[in-house]
Amino acid sequence: MLLGADTANKSAIEFWFDFSSPYSYLAAEKIDALAASHQRIVHWHPVLLGAIFQITNAVPLVNMPIKGDYSVRDFARSARFFDLPFTMPAKFPLPTQVAARAYYWLCDHDIAMAHDFARAIFRALFVHDRDISALAVVCDVAASLGLDADALSLAVAQPEVKARLKSETDAAILKGMFGAPFFMVNDEPFWGVDRLPQLEKWLATGGF
Repeated sequence: MLLGADTANKSAIEFWFDFSSPYSYLAAEKIDALAASHQRIVHWHPVLLGAIFQITNAVPLVNMPIKGDYSVRDFARSARFFDLPFTMPAKFPLPTQVAARAYYWLCDHDIAMAHDFARAIFRALFVHDRDISALAVVCDVAASLGLDADALSLAVAQPEVKARLKSETDAAILKGMFGAPFFMVNDEPFWGVDRLPQLEKWLATGGF
């Protein structure tokens, strides 16, 4: 879709996420439509929460005593609230380097397709319970979208692609990211899929 002059002159929404974040999956299904309704575009940035947690001394929600049990319940309830399918993966949390590197390689070729790929990866994990840490699964998801799985398999091992993911994660930390999903618009940060209503009001009013 071509963007008009008004859209081009407005700040993009920055969207940072980890493919192993259930709340990021929910956000990924909603953020583009929300942005479009306010004539904005979205810049997607997969990162590695593990690297961020090393700085914040955090652990995955499901590994926290008491809070972990609640979080699993909340993942499913939040999905129902957003009218989205959800299956708690058997393997969770899991590494997401391969999927994130694949995204950045695709992003350099076709941003729209990269977004489609990201959503497909999320659905593979949180709807179909597939192990997206496996290269074969990531390649299969790519192939289902008509992408060259062999080229992708080679690309994710390239030093420059690995470096891109590290630089994006480092940049997210500098922006203040500590959890996922994390959004920023006009230098205003929003953390969590439950902040989408606040983000939408910010876009509608110019701030509050």
